[in-house]
Amino acid sequence: MEKKIYICLFLVLVGLDFTYSEKALATLDKPEPYEESYPKIGYQSVDNALLAFERHFKKDVMLPFRVPSIPFTHCFGRFSDLQGTINDSFDLECVHDQIPENHYTIEVRPSKHKIQFTNKHIKKSYLLQDGQSAHYIENSGSEMLVFEKANWQYMLSIDKRVSKQVSIESLIKIANSIDYSTEKKKLL
Repeated sequence: MEKKIYICLFLVLVGLDFTYSEKALATLDKPEPYEESYPKIGYQSVDNALLAFERHFKKDVMLPFRVPSIPFTHCFGRFSDLQGTINDSFDLECVHDQIPENHYTIEVRPSKHKIQFTNKHIKKSYLLQDGQSAHYIENSGSEMLVFEKANWQYMLSIDKRVSKQVSIESLIKIANSIDYSTEKKKLL
């Protein structure tokens, strides 16, 4: 009788262990939803992050009216307020929860604290509609268009895996859609 009890107890424990292991593996296979993971690293709504950034610098920021022509499921914003203002920036990040390569970012910082790129990093330069130059920069995982408008440095970045769908010409159109002239008209 004791032997049967031990065997039953052993089978129950093995069954429980298998059940908990299976649940643990299922949890490991399933990535955390963006709605949970992005706020953990400082992201919030684009509007809230942009407002905090503008208040910090006491100056409005215009974002592009255009976006890349690929689908996104989520857009988040983050104001990185580090000590001082040299490394402070606003980040907008658009992602797709089923298509990881659909990843687009905008980083904005004051021009006086801009990131400098050497000629070896700049693949090609373009002229925007407002006469500002924009530099095409390629790195291992993304393609970027870097330019300045209204004393802000903008860096538009797209995942390299979708560069055939979102060309550098598309990024230039996006950059040209930032219109500070409408802001000036409001003030007049």
